[in-house]
Amino acid sequence: MLIIVDRKIPEEAKINLRKCGLLMELETNGITYPAISGHPDIFFTQINDKLLIAPNLPDRYLRILERSKIKFETGENPVGKKYPETACYNAVVTSKHLIHNLKITDQGIAKLCNNKNNIHVNQGYTRCNLVFLDKHNAITSDASIAKTVIDHGINLLLVDPTKIDLPGFNNGFFGGCCGVFNKQLFVLGNLNKYPDGEKVRNFSEKINIPIIQLCNTPLFDGGGVFFQNHRD
Repeated sequence: MLIIVDRKIPEEAKINLRKCGLLMELETNGITYPAISGHPDIFFTQINDKLLIAPNLPDRYLRILERSKIKFETGENPVGKKYPETACYNAVVTSKHLIHNLKITDQGIAKLCNNKNNIHVNQGYTRCNLVFLDKHNAITSDASIAKTVIDHGINLLLVDPTKIDLPGFNNGFFGGCCGVFNKQLFVLGNLNKYPDGEKVRNFSEKINIPIIQLCNTPLFDGGGVFFQNHRD
């Protein structure tokens, strides 16, 4: 198991994640702005059992992916310094759906998702704001995403984006605090320190998804926690 995280996530979270697999701590310089320069959801899209990666991902990370036997393909658009070049890989892909601002989606994602139901949302930073706990249930911190995905029959919890740390900004987003693996929701932070923490607990409990709190801090938007199994 390879686990991709921003190098800047709390150390306690790294210690706990290392119990699940090998950490790949992402850090880039000069590609995009510092607040998101190590965010997995800026450079990667998880599609089924494969990663689509930005073509300007530094080579040292390609070598880790290869050594870890991770399936990946390279997208067409490099990550840039400003929107929308920062968000072309920030899509959510499930077994049935591709959810993103389809006006900016990298064509590599579109090609790999040509058999899925495409759902357009106005929020380009979709993965920052939306995490699926299973194929039917999701949590978002964006009201416009909530309205759209509910219209497609997805059971959804809308939560407050405030009180989520993202250095350099007033707040981060809920999806950026999370990863899902082995039918468990992993959260960067302590839900007791989040205004909608009880809502998240109740929602997860109803669908039998345990929550793993990775550190005793306020919620931290690290661009997601990406769990990726190696190829056989």
